Amino acid sequence: MTKEPSHPTQSRTPVRVLIVDDMPQVRQDLRLLLQLTPEIEVVAEAGDGQEAIRKAEQLLPDVVLMDLEMPILDGLQATRQIKERHLASRVVILSVHSEPDDTQRAIEAGADVFIPKGVPYSTLIQAILPSNSHNKKGENS
Repeated sequence: MTKEPSHPTQSRTPVRVLIVDDMPQVRQDLRLLLQLTPEIEVVAEAGDGQEAIRKAEQLLPDVVLMDLEMPILDGLQATRQIKERHLASRVVILSVHSEPDDTQRAIEAGADVFIPKGVPYSTLIQAILPSNSHNKKGENS
């Protein structure tokens, strides 16, 4: 048995993320932020839930970073289908809506994490990375 290196994330495959938001600028901003973290690889973007499902089928990302309100198919319906079909290990909902009802509906749809837009960068990264990969809590980047 070999010992794990002191920086385990450096030797592991990056967490593959699909960004889903109907606003192109939001997708671009999220991509730029996530690219600052070497443990994360953005594999694709989607502008609606239907496109998210198609891309998840093709790419099988580790994490889908999903908005709630989108045209064609909303984030709740897309999350439900992605989780039911095992197209991603985790779905992280990132939304401007943060009422308890929104959170509850997202969890019922299968979301693993619900976080409001505008949270610190470190909180977003902690939501995306597996809990044992990123343990620098409260770090601001």
